Amino acid sequence: MNINDLLIKEAMIMDLQATDKKSAIDEMVQKLYDIGRITDIDQFKDGILAREEETSTGLGDGIAMPHAKNNAVKEATVLFAKSKQGVDYEALDGQPTYLFFMIAAPEGADDTHLQALAALSRQLVNQDFVANLKNAQTPDDVQAAFAQVESEDDEDEEQSETTTSDTAQTSDRPYLVAVTACPTGIAHTYMAEDSLKNQAKDMGVDIKVETNGSEGVKHRLTSEDIARADGVIIAADTNVEMNRFDGKPLISRPVSDGIRKSEELINKALSPDAAIYHGNDNQSSSADDSSEGEKVSTGQKIYKDLMNGVSHMLPFVVAGGIMVALSFMIDQWMGVPQDSLDQLGNYNQVADWFNQIGNAAFGFMLPVLAGFIAMSISDRPGLVTGFAAGAIAEQGGAGFIGALIGGFVGGYVISFLRKALKGLPKSLDGIKTILFFPLFGLLITGFIMLLINVPIKVINDGLNSFLLNLSGANAALLGALLAGMMAIDLGGPFNKAAYVFGTSTVATTVAEGGSPVMAAVMAGGMVPPLAIFVATRLFKNKFTEQENQAGLTNVIMGASFVTEGAIPFTAADPLRVIPSFVIGSAVTGGLVGALGIRLMAPHGGIFVVALINRPFLFLLFVIIGSIVSGVMMGLLKNKVKE
Repeated sequence: MNINDLLIKEAMIMDLQATDKKSAIDEMVQKLYDIGRITDIDQFKDGILAREEETSTGLGDGIAMPHAKNNAVKEATVLFAKSKQGVDYEALDGQPTYLFFMIAAPEGADDTHLQALAALSRQLVNQDFVANLKNAQTPDDVQAAFAQVESEDDEDEEQSETTTSDTAQTSDRPYLVAVTACPTGIAHTYMAEDSLKNQAKDMGVDIKVETNGSEGVKHRLTSEDIARADGVIIAADTNVEMNRFDGKPLISRPVSDGIRKSEELINKALSPDAAIYHGNDNQSSSADDSSEGEKVSTGQKIYKDLMNGVSHMLPFVVAGGIMVALSFMIDQWMGVPQDSLDQLGNYNQVADWFNQIGNAAFGFMLPVLAGFIAMSISDRPGLVTGFAAGAIAEQGGAGFIGALIGGFVGGYVISFLRKALKGLPKSLDGIKTILFFPLFGLLITGFIMLLINVPIKVINDGLNSFLLNLSGANAALLGALLAGMMAIDLGGPFNKAAYVFGTSTVATTVAEGGSPVMAAVMAGGMVPPLAIFVATRLFKNKFTEQENQAGLTNVIMGASFVTEGAIPFTAADPLRVIPSFVIGSAVTGGLVGALGIRLMAPHGGIFVVALINRPFLFLLFVIIGSIVSGVMMGLLKNKVKE
């Protein structure tokens, strides 16, 4: 696929009428919708505006590249627009913008599309090519300009590879390494790469640039590259693996500086005054530790570390939990003698196979949780201490709570060792990673966990006993609370806290027929998207045509337990929508808890209804909560203005 396959004539505006940023975005998004390349104007535009909030895509020199990748895009497309009078697009250089490339990429864009988009980005640092585009009068002229340079691009890439690898090993010229990355990974990443390469070539400097884009990591820097480098440039707006640059002169700036200030970055990286980078507890960074970068709060850092562990743990919980639950169902279907009910799930051979597979996945749940929390804190050396902490928590009966604490213990132990062993000779750097960190980290973390296990086991046993014996008002209250939390922020901290708490009870309650907590959590999470469907069916005049259409898709999302499907409606009218969601979800969760409904799977919605002890009541309560939320939302909202 070449660029002109994406840069179609129907998606070109040769005389953009807009004079300001907002109207320019509106005009271009409308064009994409009119030619059928996007299905939802608001959803796609929200993606464009979210990217603009991070930093303006008005790159300077009269060029802007607004871009978004989301589900509203039917087919990867690049819209070209040209303004004769110039647009105040809040460009980084403060000058008017004349050329626009609005990139629309579908959520599942394949490598072919991404390579074409990357190629487009690279061309825009070529001043002669940009001049040809400014002189283009028709869509044919635009496509001809791209066709002319496309073949040259392949040759330049091969030459660049030679310059940045083979030549660098033998040349006496200065040698730099760089990393470029932007949040979307489509445009700025590759523009910064080419800008740095071209500028380095003009300055007689050899450079190798690693790109962290939508295609994945390309031209990855090796340990030999970094060891040989005279300096490091980080031009990134997203997290970059930083600890590998320990001890190197390093300059870190936003990705836009890699495009517009490449000469300045190269000079600073080679300057004798360049600051030496030292690894610290935050192993990945998008900005220097100086005032140039925005500081991350302690709370945000802890939440990020926790979510890193949870996100890696969930596949083990979901897959393992469903397999174990199926083993119980199979035994129930095949029959188990009354005096052998203690072997339910293992009695029949087929059931036992499912049980073994599920428990194998479950066995990794706590070590993976702790291991990836620790890794988020202290990079790869944290994996061994974290995994060991999770395993010790599991063996010692501390369970989920113990593994969660153990992940942070393992991570901070490695951070402590980094500082404690910092004074060792540089010749021992290699052995620190493969011997000192894992050995001393395991020793310290292990003994701390043996101490922690004692009180945490008491707490964990008490919590499990409390949950298993919940009934009546207590169960209803807990169910209402957790289900309501699922609806407060739809995937945010409250939602995640409730869900993680629910999943932590699944493994210990399968033998009792499932977790009442998980049942309330899933039921509450299913309500908001289904409530959207109810509201848009009963109160059509209070929603736009696009919102009414989106209401239909929310049926599938709600039924599948994808709470996030309701986010666009919440963002548009939070003061009316959020209370409606919370009340409906709380009603559902309270009913589920009060009736002692249990669930043996941590996800799946209606697709795991067979793993619920009272499936019809469960579905009835979800429907009741959805109607409560939907009607409340419809009554609170105002009519759409004609």
